Amino acid sequence: MYVILTVTLNPAVDCAMEVSDYRENAVNRADSQHLTAGGKGINISVILSRLGIKTKALGFCGGETGKLLCSLLDGMECPYSMTWLENQLTRVNVKLRCGGSETEINGKGPKIADDVLKDFIKKTESELNDGDILVLAGSIPASVPSDIYADIMKRLSYKNIRIVADSSGKPLAELLPLKPFLIKPNNFELGEILGREISTREEAFKGASELQKIGAKTVLVSLAEKGAVLLTESGEKYEVSAPKGEVKNSVGAGDSMLAGFLAGLEMTGNYRTALMLGTASGSATAFSGGLAEKHEIIGLFNKIYPCTESPL
Repeated sequence: MYVILTVTLNPAVDCAMEVSDYRENAVNRADSQHLTAGGKGINISVILSRLGIKTKALGFCGGETGKLLCSLLDGMECPYSMTWLENQLTRVNVKLRCGGSETEINGKGPKIADDVLKDFIKKTESELNDGDILVLAGSIPASVPSDIYADIMKRLSYKNIRIVADSSGKPLAELLPLKPFLIKPNNFELGEILGREISTREEAFKGASELQKIGAKTVLVSLAEKGAVLLTESGEKYEVSAPKGEVKNSVGAGDSMLAGFLAGLEMTGNYRTALMLGTASGSATAFSGGLAEKHEIIGLFNKIYPCTESPL
């Protein structure tokens, strides 16, 4: 039985390149390049798998880039089940790092027909058992209704499924009244929903409380270098500081944080420990060249929380 399933409607092949001396309107040669399977749900499943949690990534793929995506997932040892799209391509995202700047060019998502989407929802439903967690994460292709996450949650309402949402904007707002088990906005996404800037922990706690009044049960807010705050369904407040280190990679750090938090919660049932493991996981990814390995997460956890026994 899978404990945590993730849904990535718009996965990608991520191509990260570093260029030391970028020039516009000229031929630039990369100093390094790296291909990886991308998408919030996929990133979450990869970290969960590395931390020893049973997981499976669900999503769509198509064309030669879809085959490459699956090959990359095989190399990452991430359990997955992709729905194949005929005559469509899995998008390619380019991450260009030059000096201290990072530019992203995200490819256009595939067109997903209504009947294919309905079959995918049925497949997702059949994969889930009572007590499982379903993570709905990331952007939604233009061909898919913006309320798809809310629709999936409504269809699963008869099951004892814990829904976790890691999205933003309208898809997240439409999900809130359905009372998801957990949502994880960052401070920008929280501010987007509330219509104001969120920059401090106090503002994040207040914003989280407002989202709870709409329907969210537990709210985890990441604040980048300012750490993170957690407001539980019972009103408990937890906060952590972000560890110091050289940020080498911002891609997947938030996803790693959520994965570490869910892993910690599954293993210990303790929100404080879960928040600590989430912070260690997100920071370990930020300090590495890609998604963090288990030993990197354990090493950072033991360094920043030396008096706390690691759940791993």
